[in-house]
Amino acid sequence: MNRRHSAAAAITLVCALAVLAAPVQAFATPAPPAPEQPPKSGDAENSEASGTSGTSGKKNLEEVRAKIDDLYRKAGAATDAYNLAEERSKKQSGEIVKLAQAIVEGQAKIAELKSRAGAQAREQYRNAGLPPGAQLMLSGDPQLFLDGISRAHQGQQAAKGVLGELNRTQEDLETYTQDASTNWTKLEASRVKQAKAKKKINEQIAAAKKLESRLEKKERARLLQLEQQAEYKSQTAWLSSGALKEINRGASASGKKAVAFATSQIGKPYKWGAVGPASYDCSGLTSQAWAAAGHPIPRTSQEQWRQLPHIAVKDMRPGDLVIYFGDATHVGMYIGDGAIVHAPRPGRNVTITGAGSMEILGVVRPDK
Repeated sequence: MNRRHSAAAAITLVCALAVLAAPVQAFATPAPPAPEQPPKSGDAENSEASGTSGTSGKKNLEEVRAKIDDLYRKAGAATDAYNLAEERSKKQSGEIVKLAQAIVEGQAKIAELKSRAGAQAREQYRNAGLPPGAQLMLSGDPQLFLDGISRAHQGQQAAKGVLGELNRTQEDLETYTQDASTNWTKLEASRVKQAKAKKKINEQIAAAKKLESRLEKKERARLLQLEQQAEYKSQTAWLSSGALKEINRGASASGKKAVAFATSQIGKPYKWGAVGPASYDCSGLTSQAWAAAGHPIPRTSQEQWRQLPHIAVKDMRPGDLVIYFGDATHVGMYIGDGAIVHAPRPGRNVTITGAGSMEILGVVRPDK
């Protein structure tokens, strides 16, 4: 029997909560949601009251689902922007601290060099403007004269050395100060970006929750069913396309560690900006999983896509990261059998789903 068809027969439990108890098991695609039951007589009246009866109700819920998905997508994009700005803020703050230390050390060195230069100047003043070696040069003793030449030369070199070092240190100090000012400007810009992104995230999530709160309990259940149906349809089409060359390709040693970490987080809630251990956002999960495997990677999905080696989708193996959507604002980790583990969005937990259930941009391999 065809391997993919065999795998498809085993996927009926992927969306079941029982799968969460066995995170190392993966499945090719989620089970098709149960067909919608015809409404009872009383249900039809209730549906009409809420404006979601019959075909019109399904259409309205589809529109709501599409709108909620769009809002969470925008929140995800803003989350990536927030995370990147946060990373840059941390880096710039660290640079500023290092530069501040260098400035303090430079100032202390300048003070010490000025003190040495001052001591040399005072010594010359006490000797009528001549260093001790120069005075010996005026002696009638030939040996003293030669010693005087040597000592005078050494004194000149020492004075030049102090002045040269003083000038270099002052130049370094000016550079440190300029760099600190530049990093401070960048830090402030990153903070502004963080604040804007945070505001946008909260606005998009609040709007999505508001839409969901307007639905009745059974409408919310139907909304989840529509979401599952859409994922199943996309996953089935993706698998049928032959996108994967080998559905059960072996993982590298590091990839196995990354998968083990990521799957052990199943059931923990999504939280934007979170990197564990209690909650994660999508790239927080993948970055921490690969850090646990001994291969630190960029924090955000966009930077993971930009910086990590790309591989063909058909060649992906467990541990590889699947990047989603044209703007690279979502990421999951491939675990084999055509499935990924990921942190989906606010209101959802870390879970397993079909790798083809969303629009794939490409695949990256952290340990290539």
